[in-house]
Amino acid sequence: MSERVALVTGGARGIGRAIAQALAADDRAVAVADLLEDGAAETVKLIEADGGRAVAVSLDVTSAASVATAFARVTAELGPVDVLVNCAGWDVLMPFVETDEEFWQKVIEINYKGVLRTTHAALPGMMERGFGRIVNIGSDAGRVGSSLEAVYAGTKGGVIAFTKTIAREAARKGVTANTVCPGPTDTPLLGAIVDAAEDADKVIGAMTRAVPMKRLGQPEEVAAAVAFLAGESAGFISGQTLSVSGGLTMA
Repeated sequence: MSERVALVTGGARGIGRAIAQALAADDRAVAVADLLEDGAAETVKLIEADGGRAVAVSLDVTSAASVATAFARVTAELGPVDVLVNCAGWDVLMPFVETDEEFWQKVIEINYKGVLRTTHAALPGMMERGFGRIVNIGSDAGRVGSSLEAVYAGTKGGVIAFTKTIAREAARKGVTANTVCPGPTDTPLLGAIVDAAEDADKVIGAMTRAVPMKRLGQPEEVAAAVAFLAGESAGFISGQTLSVSGGLTMA
């Protein structure tokens, strides 16, 4: 079998970085795609230090042109994308009544339409070649809702439903599509979101108390689930939603 190529959006840090490293450890050539070019380059260095192969790719998931350019570069440098992991995301904690159209648009463009754009770029080739793994990073917020994250939760619920539909449409073409939903996870994004909120310590405390294991998740724990679903042996698993949340969501 030739080396599989994986593209990970949001791969510059946090969960995305851990996923890129996990896929590289499974002998994938990894395209680390992110707007944070320095962070993506650092992820590549970490992968190469462990003997893996990776390239950093500038990618803005809110731009169809940027997505097309990134996929063309990855195909030229590594080969066609066999594994797509959509991890890029963004949010700010605030009550829904305090949000506005501009905020809604940004959350939707990054968290939902970004997934549509990259999947639209990757899926035709996967179906033609008869193999593909799509793993979208959702959130438990998209399964059960989350106070102060109304629009974000809505986009993640959309990602879950979209993923199930792609799983149905591609089921006979050797392509699987699944969603991994992290619970509260210790990442730079979570830190930035919490720091922007009032009573940051109380927010983190509430998150931790809500988790039956009484701790935040680690990016590597989410990455392990993604690597499994992206693997060769997961070919009969599709349309599923897996929470990695310390028992926070049991459904």
